[in-house]
Amino acid sequence: ERELTVILLVDVSGSQHFGTHKQFKDELVAEICATLSISAIRNNDKVGLICFSDRIEAYIPPRKGTKHVLRVIRELLALEPEGSGTNVAGALEFLNKVQKKRSIVFLVSDLQDRNWQRPLQIANRRHDVVAVRTDDTAEHELPNVGLLRIVDPETNRAKVIDTSSKKVRQAWKQLASERTIAIEQTLRRCNVDEIHVQTGEPFTNVLRQFFRRREGKRTA
Repeated sequence: ERELTVILLVDVSGSQHFGTHKQFKDELVAEICATLSISAIRNNDKVGLICFSDRIEAYIPPRKGTKHVLRVIRELLALEPEGSGTNVAGALEFLNKVQKKRSIVFLVSDLQDRNWQRPLQIANRRHDVVAVRTDDTAEHELPNVGLLRIVDPETNRAKVIDTSSKKVRQAWKQLASERTIAIEQTLRRCNVDEIHVQTGEPFTNVLRQFFRRREGKRTA
């Protein structure tokens, strides 16, 4: 479609500053957002940015032009969030308040939060929301490295776990699987498309395949 308004709704909470494969999730987020922004201006689209943690951290209203997109990218790279938690519902509610015109909204987040289904349903009725879910393999499978001290980046709580225990590794994997299933079910219930990206893996082909699928649906 021509001359859209693209909103980047970006999670900058503590859990995004994590990664075990060449990059952190927040670095992956910056690359994806830069790619989407540059693609948008080539299509003569407007681009806006909303960064959130457990609060709204930054808001740049949508505009056209290379200078504006460079400002969006600079904001993403330089932002130092005040909050560490995640409030997806609050971010979606803010989106609905400030963005009245129908837009395509890329919700870029690991979606590690609760109670955001209803706000997402409302947002997706007003806009075309696409969830770009960020991930790291260590969040699903623990390596067998003995005693490991882990810190929750959103609460700063720490604990030591024994990764040499098969039961511990299986329990970690089971909890991660349940969390993923819950997220995917919520997105399906809200009729929101998902793009799943992982740290350390090329994302351009994932984006390309997603838009090709969408184009195929539209053509059909």
